[in-house]
Amino acid sequence: MAHTSTQDAGTGVTLRGGAKLRGVSKSYGDGEASVAALDGVDLDLGAGELVVVLGPSGSGKTTLLNVLGGIEPAGGGSVEVAGVDLTGRRPRGLAGFRRDHIGFVFQFFNLVPTLTARENVEVMVELTGRGERRDAAGLLESVGLGDRLDHFPAQLSGGQQQRVAIARALATDPDLLLADEPTGALDVATGKSVLRLLQRTNREGRGVLMVTHNAAIARMAHRVVTMRDGRVESVERNAAPADVADVDW
Repeated sequence: MAHTSTQDAGTGVTLRGGAKLRGVSKSYGDGEASVAALDGVDLDLGAGELVVVLGPSGSGKTTLLNVLGGIEPAGGGSVEVAGVDLTGRRPRGLAGFRRDHIGFVFQFFNLVPTLTARENVEVMVELTGRGERRDAAGLLESVGLGDRLDHFPAQLSGGQQQRVAIARALATDPDLLLADEPTGALDVATGKSVLRLLQRTNREGRGVLMVTHNAAIARMAHRVVTMRDGRVESVERNAAPADVADVDW
């Protein structure tokens, strides 16, 4: 499936990603035990934006990310991501959408411990049928790990493992990169190096959405979404996103 994109008239960079949600709901459990993780969410995210989603535990942040990424379907409402209508899609259709359009980065890396850094990237290409195995080394070099290609996860620091995870997420050339607490398990200096990679990825035109508890990271975002009790409490535009070098916590 072709990528859906627009072009920034000022820079000429191709902008990808974007999303439109209308009245989106998602509940877990039945009857009196039912919990509304998303409760009538309306949200517009522009192509090529770096978006930070803030909110306390249980606010619906991760459920929102899962719905945007096609990990699970919405319970109600309409969802469009990267120009693709996900409304009513069955699991197989959602799997195809994830393969063609989405990259994921998680807090605890989720690398395969028995595979080297290079193999962890290559396996994503093999599983999805997208990208080229030969590009794995170049992707790892681009995230500063050209000298760690044949190291196993246990031989890498936390920051290095997260950089492998970012390279793996980029292996399929996704329109939208979704990151769930990508710096949560890292110290400040290492976390900033990971954020620098995500910001660079965004500046190349790809949409990036980060879920985090760390409000300081919001300074680098084009748009900041705050959630509470399954609802969007506020959406703020940042006219001048900060460079990661100027973000501290």
